Amino acid sequence: MPRYSTERKASVLKKLLPPENRPIPEIAAEEGISEGTLYNWRQQAKEKGIPVPGSGKQSEDWSAEAKFAVVVETASLSEAALSEYCRSKGLYPEQVQAWRAACIQGTLTDAERRKQEREEARRAKKRIKELEKDLHRKEKALAEMTALLVLRKKLNALWGEDSGEE
Repeated sequence: MPRYSTERKASVLKKLLPPENRPIPEIAAEEGISEGTLYNWRQQAKEKGIPVPGSGKQSEDWSAEAKFAVVVETASLSEAALSEYCRSKGLYPEQVQAWRAACIQGTLTDAERRKQEREEARRAKKRIKELEKDLHRKEKALAEMTALLVLRKKLNALWGEDSGEE
């Protein structure tokens, strides 16, 4: 079983991770390292907290641990530094912000979560009430217009006028 230097392992891992995200079989053939070894190295990197994508190339397919690691790594970065970090990892700053919001949402206490749910329910009830009020107003207007049309038809029939000529 061959041993690989730390530098070689790091350079090969760099090809596996963003922004390159190259497939393991391709790197195995190129570097002459077995696929099992590469999968093992990727798993070890994941266990160390390094943001490692899943089997796919999309950053949204990353594991929750990898996303959380990115959020922790970028927590103290300025906007410019965050942009640079995202470029190096093949991410978008909006993704990191969404992941941060999801982490915060996940840490809310039960009381805070219930409060947010009540507020959302209150807003939904208010919107429903507005829509029902608007619907009722439109139904009344439609009923009034129908009544006017019926009266006009009766009036035209009474006077014997053609209703199609106006």
